[in-house]
Amino acid sequence: MKQSLGAALRSLRIGSALLAVMIGLAALPVRADRLVVSVSQPQVRITSSFTGAELVVFGVAESQDQDEGPIDVVVTVRGPGERFTTWRKSRVLGLWVNSDSRTFVEAPAFLAVLSNRPTDQMASPETLRVEQIGLNYNILVQRVGPDFADVVPSDPFRTAFLRIQAAQGVYREDARGVALLAPRVFRAEVSIPGTAPLGRYTVAVKVFRNGSLSATELSSFDVNKTGFEQKIAEFSQRDGWLYGLVVALGSLVVGFMGNLLFRRD
Repeated sequence: MKQSLGAALRSLRIGSALLAVMIGLAALPVRADRLVVSVSQPQVRITSSFTGAELVVFGVAESQDQDEGPIDVVVTVRGPGERFTTWRKSRVLGLWVNSDSRTFVEAPAFLAVLSNRPTDQMASPETLRVEQIGLNYNILVQRVGPDFADVVPSDPFRTAFLRIQAAQGVYREDARGVALLAPRVFRAEVSIPGTAPLGRYTVAVKVFRNGSLSATELSSFDVNKTGFEQKIAEFSQRDGWLYGLVVALGSLVVGFMGNLLFRRD
């Protein structure tokens, strides 16, 4: 049966929500914490000399019962959604050629998962999957023929996609990325690479206690161009055809001037 992207995404969200409710009901004895989160800067401005930036996420998890045990913290930073295609190569007549592909729809262009210890030690695999904790449990919707769906973590296309994104520095998982400054005070450093895509980034902070989700808080920041780069970007978006014409004319002028210089030599 063919399934639209919207229907597939809704089905995934509904299924995750139902499972989250079931797990939440099973964990009712655990009291929820009150979570306060702050991001060090609301905007990352990109200039021609931009090589990367460091953001800091601070948080405090307040609890009515001080004897409930230590907390675990996971900070997940997701960049804007983009479309990516992963190819599989096969050997044909002695040559390696692209033979099959999968397209990832609205996958985060940047994804960082930071925690105070390995996430598989914090909660059960079911809880981690529902809460999308860790690279392996983040929903990455693929287009498989006419259908859209997420797949098992061991899927070769999914594994290859995660490996490529990690090699490019835009996907990372750090089990020591969150420091507990006090029993309920934490700090995480988020490294934004120089190749970071523009757009809004969401920061999801989740606190676990005794294997159960205890608190969740969302924040965000924006990555934008500034100065001359911003004006050029705005011009290209506002008047695309004129921007293309200017670029083409500029290329012709540069080529003409280069030709004159070589003639003089």
